[in-house]
Amino acid sequence: MVKQRAKGDQMKKDDVAQSREFLKDSLRLKINFQLTDQNQGVDPPPVQKPRRKDQKLITLPGQAAFDAFAGTDLVNAIADRKSHRHFKPQPLSLAELSFLLWSTQGIREVIHPGSALRTVPSAGCRHAFETHLLVSNVTALVNGIYRYLPIEHALVLEQEKDNFQAELASATLGQHFIATAPVVFVWTVIPYRMEWRYHVAAHRVIAMDVGHVCQNLYLACEALGTGTCAIAAYNQDLIDQLLAVDGDEEFTIYLAPVGKVPV
Repeated sequence: MVKQRAKGDQMKKDDVAQSREFLKDSLRLKINFQLTDQNQGVDPPPVQKPRRKDQKLITLPGQAAFDAFAGTDLVNAIADRKSHRHFKPQPLSLAELSFLLWSTQGIREVIHPGSALRTVPSAGCRHAFETHLLVSNVTALVNGIYRYLPIEHALVLEQEKDNFQAELASATLGQHFIATAPVVFVWTVIPYRMEWRYHVAAHRVIAMDVGHVCQNLYLACEALGTGTCAIAAYNQDLIDQLLAVDGDEEFTIYLAPVGKVPV
């Protein structure tokens, strides 16, 4: 028998019902899509944020380097996929990191400055995310915070930062295992990339899209003998401050530490 909620239960029925509405597509019937910025002729936002003039491109190994990771059976990868919270004190190679970035946000073709086909699906081909990396043990990279540029398949160093583990643990509500990984993927969202096309219907599909991205990370990790753990619990202000994003036009939406895992 389902236990009845007490009258003063914090989970009020109205609050639950309102939150459930976010999961439904009822809103679509109330929107006049002719009034979206796309249909008003506004240019689409760019596929990726530009780099600063002082930032040098760190070119990543291309797809030819991925041959070393071939051979993983997809059926086995799906069957073996699980979350890992323990990582070896072993670095990732630049080629391994390159493969993971390509698998999660790599570009197959730029259609025009505002749209590109990637290795993951996205509603309306909008791809609203930026990939940030908290690097503490990757071969050939200094420790710090990086951002992935999918068009160039390259990285830029946003800030050199040798000791961010304590900040990261605090920002992830005391989940200290995250800071033991050699690299942490942090996806931020730029909502307007999706709002440009879908207005307020954008936010539901943004949540779906980031799930596609992280699932690709899980499966790609299986090819490398690495592991990951999707993280959706964090202090929004602290993690945004760590990445130096404004928390409004761009903010953190998902995290995933990656590292070699014990056999």
